[in-house]
Amino acid sequence: MKSKFLGIAIALLALILCGTALLSYAQEPAGPPSGGHGFGGAGHRNMGFMLRELNLTDAQKEQIKGMVKAQRASMRTTGQALAQNRLAVLQATANGTFDQAKVQALAFQRAQLDAQMTVQHEALQHQIYTQVLTADQRAKADQLRADQINRITMHLQKMAQEQNEAPEP
Repeated sequence: MKSKFLGIAIALLALILCGTALLSYAQEPAGPPSGGHGFGGAGHRNMGFMLRELNLTDAQKEQIKGMVKAQRASMRTTGQALAQNRLAVLQATANGTFDQAKVQALAFQRAQLDAQMTVQHEALQHQIYTQVLTADQRAKADQLRADQINRITMHLQKMAQEQNEAPEP
């Protein structure tokens, strides 16, 4: 149960970082990425890095800002619900208390909110991909995504290998 909760928490953090990346893109200065890349890196920085790598025109940046602004309210609502859920989990487990049914209900609620945030984020990415990017930029975005998939796959393979090599207690 503990590892399942940790997995949900990590997924939640990744989704929030990706969502805030899109929301904060309008304020992000151009330049080299300010964090790590790939699995375990700063997810919100990766999105900004990917957008910078596409060499967007000023008109494209403005178009994306408009799309982000249009999505901001719904993403903010979902983000606030996620924060409220996290607060409820912390309150439900304060002082060493643990009510499995209550925590499980909150975990299911968080999973639904995570799914909602993922759909919103991916819908915005799709909108940018199909309505803003040129064919060359799409090809570059596809390559960056393939590179990211490869890094994650390699990381998962390394984790599986380490797990298989771990001595039995």
